Amino acid sequence: MKPVAFDPYGRRRSRWRLPRWLVLLLVGIAIGAGGVVLIQERYLPPRLSASASTALRASFEKAEAERLRLQGALADTTKQLEAAVADKKGLADELGASRDTAERLRKDVAAVVASLPPDPRGGTVEVRAGRFTVDGSALAYDVILTRDRATAGKPLAGVMQFIVAGETARGTETTVSLKPVAISVGSHESLRGSVPMPEGFKPRQTTIHVLDRPEGKLLGMRVMYVK
Repeated sequence: MKPVAFDPYGRRRSRWRLPRWLVLLLVGIAIGAGGVVLIQERYLPPRLSASASTALRASFEKAEAERLRLQGALADTTKQLEAAVADKKGLADELGASRDTAERLRKDVAAVVASLPPDPRGGTVEVRAGRFTVDGSALAYDVILTRDRATAGKPLAGVMQFIVAGETARGTETTVSLKPVAISVGSHESLRGSVPMPEGFKPRQTTIHVLDRPEGKLLGMRVMYVK
């Protein structure tokens, strides 16, 4: 066996150490992890428990369901609004057509009235035509009145009263004044209705009086037979 020489002053072998860069890296990782934990504990909201997470998810799902319901309701309301707008347009078109028809009828009526014979007596209001019949104990009438176009801008308010000649139930000749009828006359006016007569009275002819008010100024007059 070969002897080993002892050297009391010889150098010891140096121990193995971690590289400096690795030490710095590990220290940085540790500091970073500690900082994250510190920030999370002190400044960030606390972590939710399992039950809190479940409750939060349930609330979210409920809110989402409500949002979808409201979205569906909004879609239905939008459809209803669109349908209402379409209906309104249709009604507007129908109204326009009705106005056109009414205007044509007005012109037709005006043409018919213009073709009627004039009132022989003339007057502020002319009685252009009339028809009288007995309806039970009432006098039924159809009367057409006109005014001069130059003065027919504003409707003329007044009354129409019938002075009826005939026989009473006992056969006595007499004349009765029936209840006045309120009227308003523009360029022309067609009046239809009935007025009560005394019980058993048999009319023969009627005188039409157009007045500005009951027992007022006479504006027009005409005598016609009762059929």
